Amino acid sequence: MASIRRIIRSGAWAVGVLILIAVGFLLGYVVSPTSQTEAANAAMADMQPAAGPQLWYCSMHPQIIRDKPGKCPICEMDLIPMPADMAAHATPRELVVSEAAARLMDIQTSAVERRAVTNRVRTVGKVDYDETRVKSITAWLPGRIDRLYVDFTGTSVRAGDHLVDLYSPELFGAQAELLQAAKAASRDAAEASEYLKDSAQTTLAAAREKLRLLGLKTGQIETIETSGQPVTHVTIYSPIGGVVVQKMVTEGMYVSTGTHIYTVADLSHVWVKLDAYESDLPWIRYGQEVTFTAEAYPGEVFRGWISFIAPTLDPKTRTMKVRVNVRNPDGRLKPEMFVRAVVESHLAQEGKVMDADLAGKWTCPMHPSVVKDEAGTCDVCGMDLVTTESLGYVTAQSAGVLPLVVPASAPLITGQRAIVYVKKPDTEHPTFEGRQIILGPRAGDFYIVKEGLTEGEQVVTNGNFKIDSALQIQAKPSMMNPEGDAMPGGHQHRMEAGQENQTHSH
Repeated sequence: MASIRRIIRSGAWAVGVLILIAVGFLLGYVVSPTSQTEAANAAMADMQPAAGPQLWYCSMHPQIIRDKPGKCPICEMDLIPMPADMAAHATPRELVVSEAAARLMDIQTSAVERRAVTNRVRTVGKVDYDETRVKSITAWLPGRIDRLYVDFTGTSVRAGDHLVDLYSPELFGAQAELLQAAKAASRDAAEASEYLKDSAQTTLAAAREKLRLLGLKTGQIETIETSGQPVTHVTIYSPIGGVVVQKMVTEGMYVSTGTHIYTVADLSHVWVKLDAYESDLPWIRYGQEVTFTAEAYPGEVFRGWISFIAPTLDPKTRTMKVRVNVRNPDGRLKPEMFVRAVVESHLAQEGKVMDADLAGKWTCPMHPSVVKDEAGTCDVCGMDLVTTESLGYVTAQSAGVLPLVVPASAPLITGQRAIVYVKKPDTEHPTFEGRQIILGPRAGDFYIVKEGLTEGEQVVTNGNFKIDSALQIQAKPSMMNPEGDAMPGGHQHRMEAGQENQTHSH
């Protein structure tokens, strides 16, 4: 009997175990996955402090925030409870996210700093004559052109080369006066009267000067006095070396005093005239180096420096002419050649352009191409030189406080507004504050900041559009919605089969 009771007890224990296993499987089938998710979310919600209404957000898309559980309309993932401290500390212009969400949004920041920045101004223009090296050859007295030594345009001449032989009756009268004055001076030299001697010498000097002003050289005048015979022609010589760019007369023509015969241009130095837009004016200053290329010489870089900036703009093109002085010893640059130029500007205090090569130099206000190492007078006009600093330049040593700049990718610009997102320091969760600022001109990869930021603040340089989108979805102030009003309408997102439709407002 005892053995039978033991068998019965062991069988009852086995049956009990089987019943428990069956109940477990039955509960697994009865409890749905949705109920499990809701139970987990409820448990997580119980862990949050009761400080205001509970918000739910997507861990993959943190800009999706709802006031009840559900699924993300983008990725269909279950929304998770938002930590109460994240929801409580965000002001209308701030976005608070978790560390994981910040990494998913790929948010990068950069410090606001003071630095000298460089801007490149690209422009176009043409090669032109250096006007200070262009001379007009004219007739100094009326007469007939009997010989043109340069009979076609484009001929190269040297300083002192003969150009024209001119016959003039007026020249004979002036030579006769010279010969008579020479005879009188020779005769009166034997006289005892000093008055007569001085008078004869004065008359002779005046006759010589008259011939010199008519175009005769000193040697020719001495030859006339020595031989006693007048010359029939006066020769006109080139005052400079260069190229004859204009020929206005032909042989046999009669000309009057001042008639234009030739134009000679020295092409060893040329000007490049560039067209600068109004927006380029803050970056262009006298003395800056300019690099440019010509269509005729692809790949070759020429250099010059800005010697003049026009005081007025062209009313049709809205551009201003900028003149660049360029050395052209081999004559490769021809007038009317098209060029593409680059001007590099370095900003210092208050946006003034620095030029280290002009530091401490002296220049002429009327002829800025005249630059000297010390005070003096202009070689061209005789005016007193002034310091280059008086023309508005500052050097690196005297720059003082450098401009405040941010990377060009930081501001979101729409119309007249510029918005940046500043990362707030010493916060438990990454917090980004939207701030409207006032920008200055753009300098390469940076914007100059006039108002709204201080040195050392961290601004978002990557991910700022995502932050702005998240604020727009939450109906908070943003770049496109500065007042932070709720967006109209909504989108319906259908959930998985067997669940109710939920409306998610954006």
